[in-house]
Amino acid sequence: MALRSKFLALFLIHICLLLSLCLAADPFVSYDFEVSYITASPLGVPQQVIAINGKFPGPTINVTTNNNVAINVKNKLDENLLMHWSGIQQRRSSWQDGLPGTNCPIPPKWNWTYQFQVKDQIGSFFYFPPLHMQRASGGFGSFIINNRAIIPIPFDTPHGDVVILIGDWYKRNHTALRKALDAGKDLGMPDGVLINGKGPYQYNTTLVPDGIDYETIEVQPGKTYRIRVHNVGTSTSLNFRIQNHNLLLAESEGSYTVQQNYTSLDIHVGQSYSFLVTMDQNASTDYYIVASARFVNESQWKRVTGVAILHYTNSKGKAKGPLPEAPNDEFDKTFSMNQARSIRWNVSASGARPNPQGSFRYGSINVTDVYVLKNKPLVKINGKRRATLSGISFVNPTTPIRLADQFKVKGAYKLDFPETPLTGPPKMATSVINGTYRGFMEVILQNNDTKMHSYHLSGYAVFVVGMDYGEWTENSRGTYNKWDGIARSTVQAYPGAWTAILVSLDNVGVWNLRTENLDSWYLGQETYVRIVNPEKTNKTELPIPDNALFCGELSKLQKPEDISFAVSITGNRSKLLFMLLMAVCALMPVFG
Repeated sequence: MALRSKFLALFLIHICLLLSLCLAADPFVSYDFEVSYITASPLGVPQQVIAINGKFPGPTINVTTNNNVAINVKNKLDENLLMHWSGIQQRRSSWQDGLPGTNCPIPPKWNWTYQFQVKDQIGSFFYFPPLHMQRASGGFGSFIINNRAIIPIPFDTPHGDVVILIGDWYKRNHTALRKALDAGKDLGMPDGVLINGKGPYQYNTTLVPDGIDYETIEVQPGKTYRIRVHNVGTSTSLNFRIQNHNLLLAESEGSYTVQQNYTSLDIHVGQSYSFLVTMDQNASTDYYIVASARFVNESQWKRVTGVAILHYTNSKGKAKGPLPEAPNDEFDKTFSMNQARSIRWNVSASGARPNPQGSFRYGSINVTDVYVLKNKPLVKINGKRRATLSGISFVNPTTPIRLADQFKVKGAYKLDFPETPLTGPPKMATSVINGTYRGFMEVILQNNDTKMHSYHLSGYAVFVVGMDYGEWTENSRGTYNKWDGIARSTVQAYPGAWTAILVSLDNVGVWNLRTENLDSWYLGQETYVRIVNPEKTNKTELPIPDNALFCGELSKLQKPEDISFAVSITGNRSKLLFMLLMAVCALMPVFG
């Protein structure tokens, strides 16, 4: 009996040690996404949209810095699917980025679990399906990373947190839009702008028909709210404003900003901002929330305006009067660019870590690589209209780049993306940037197209150090902001202008650099940056996931039963602990 008691004591000690180790680790948060088509009428006409768990837009993912996140995605569409977590840096794990350069797609009727840690990040982001222009039909939602309690935020805790998803919208679904692009046509003017998946409030009976469901955001008078705004649209820059209310900018894509008031702010495709808005107006009426198209002929685009309602709990009437005006600079982009330049990094605020954001002195680091990426209007290659970056129209590989490296698949891509634009005719190629591990790269985004573009780099926050009209030259470096340029993942490049960014290449993996304009992205305006640690250690890159999908040259490795093993044992930690405790309880009578 004594021996049994000693064995039980020793067993319980081991169980307690295991439990303490599990509980001391960063918490797990899990979500289930069922991605399917539903019928909705955001602009008053029934159409097919992409929903998550039957909802359009999808649910908000709400986590805390360093949480481990498991998202099981079930594909109920009739085509392949990936989910991309835009702005989530996927430290050491480009395997989870959800883009065709790193992941094989989830086939129809299959499910796959993304599992990653939101390591050392805070802020406002969003997710969406990146394949086949699917974002133009929905499938998007907000992704919030909150500060840990021990890290102070640089403003008083808001009374509430509000998500606003804005974006241009077509009554045609993504399949029809894709067919138009394949036929060499432009998408044309959008049919409207949605706010949280809903059409405009009927502020004008001529421009807005009856029967459209609109978004209402209810607030309490005198309280301050954090309002997170994301442009999840197809290709249109939008000006965001709230009637009679100031927008105090506080954060953008994971970086706290110098706090400044704006009456309106241009939000370009793929960008996210947090505003602090105090409900300090009288409640005689509701107020308009507006998102309207920028840099267009206002008279022709009036109907491409999203309008929602800000409703005080003690409001005495409906919103009235004309909409608050947008900046009157249709043919002068100087206002918008100066506004963009005014957005600066709060160097004294703590981000995800206790040290101030400005302790990373990016302006004093020597640049190791320089890439000038030039965008031009669409060109024809082999008789097809294509979009290019530095003369190259990207072709997605049949075997994702990261998988090709892992299994030594030859010829999947080439590490030959040029540092300066090609001088010969444009070409189609799977051409990738060869990044230097722990290098410091300068990228010039030269937009010689006639329309606005915004560019996104996965895996990183980039420092926006300069922008101006004309052609970039080496003398342009004299204008760079080397102290408090905002760090973010998506930056605009104005037509006929350049934007300069700096990025520290410390995240091993394969990372997508693309235009966020869905039409140009679909037609090939992207590349990838490949970062390899020559020492090949798990400290700088996690191993390939157990549930990795295989395609292309590696299709023979895929087994149907692999899909059922969607979550690793760490993802089911709570179940594991429960089973261990049950085992202890069951054994107690035996050793009693």
